[in-house]
Amino acid sequence: MSAAPSTVPSATFPRVSARIAAIAESATLAVDAKAKALKAAGRPVIGFGAGEPDFATPAYIVEAAIDAARQPKNHRYSPAAGLPELRSAIAAKTLRDSGYAVDPSQVVVTNGGKQAVYETFATLLDPGDEVLLPTPFWTTYPEAIRLAGGVPLEVFAGPEQGYLVTVDQLEAALTPRTKILLFVSPSNPTGAVYSPEQTREIGQWAAAKGLWVVTDEIYEHLTYDDVPFTSIATAAPELGDRVVIVNGVAKTYAMTGWRVGWLIGPKDVVQAATNLQSHATSNVANITQLAALAAVSGPLTAVEEMKVAFDRRRKAIVAGLNAIDGVVCPTPHGAFYVYADVRGLLGRDLGGVRCATSAELAALILDKVEVAVVPGEAFGPSGFLRFSYALGDDDLAEGVRRLQDLLGRAS
Repeated sequence: MSAAPSTVPSATFPRVSARIAAIAESATLAVDAKAKALKAAGRPVIGFGAGEPDFATPAYIVEAAIDAARQPKNHRYSPAAGLPELRSAIAAKTLRDSGYAVDPSQVVVTNGGKQAVYETFATLLDPGDEVLLPTPFWTTYPEAIRLAGGVPLEVFAGPEQGYLVTVDQLEAALTPRTKILLFVSPSNPTGAVYSPEQTREIGQWAAAKGLWVVTDEIYEHLTYDDVPFTSIATAAPELGDRVVIVNGVAKTYAMTGWRVGWLIGPKDVVQAATNLQSHATSNVANITQLAALAAVSGPLTAVEEMKVAFDRRRKAIVAGLNAIDGVVCPTPHGAFYVYADVRGLLGRDLGGVRCATSAELAALILDKVEVAVVPGEAFGPSGFLRFSYALGDDDLAEGVRRLQDLLGRAS
């Protein structure tokens, strides 16, 4: 008789792969979930955590979705890269807003901006390839880079330089394994916006080094104080076909829950990303694609109205935080976040507690005054807190008042 095949006890294998186990939970979504859970339990929590406009999606977009849902053709599969009419509209919108001309075949419609970010890195990176990551960064970027096998190289710019990295800093971080520069303006989490001159200089430097540039333009319409948005793809035409734009409808049109984003790039990259998406998720839901078509083809009236409220809240929260001894809050020129430097509060007495890190401080704030904020550890070094001011005026005022009451007693 032949010997029975040997078996390896399943207990010798990890239950979760090392690749997935290494991914950190989204800190911003975790803070938002905790705040919402406390609210559901009846607690008067003020949430500064999530980057989510408190406005309803414009009615004409909702009506477009309702009409689309009634049509049986939209109940079927559609092309993995997106509906042709939406891809065409995104190309036209990109020319209108970024001054960058692309063919619809260079567009892939994705399930939100996060999928666009991941697919871009998964398509461009091989194991060990490096990505220059200006810091503070959005929490998803380093996780998407690592999941694709890449290595994030953090390049930190603090409040003393407006949270804007310089070419000299990028040059110092560059190695022979560096393949990509990630460029984000306006920025999450800081609200920082690069000037046209800074954008051009960084883009030209990247082109001279033979780097790819991945640029996230999702906050393109949210700038203040007459500060312009500048697309690096347009500012530095020297980049040629080594630039990928990621974007979506979430922030401009208050459509965070609709989950429609896109990536724009050279045709070989777009085809590869489409192949990946065809196996991962196939097409984005047709109903939301048609809602997005109404959004990007329509006017920008809604975002202009939101900007009036965001600008008012921006000024109020900056003034309120800077009134606290030990807090330094630069005035951001984009997005809907402030990134406060709270290093002056660390180690000081706060009602018998001394916090050594911004993570400890954020936990104390939630525990003592029921205000949810995101600590700097989620975005880079400790010592900072991110506040989203995309919440109602009354909640913002009450949240700042609670912070002043607690943190103003630091000694």
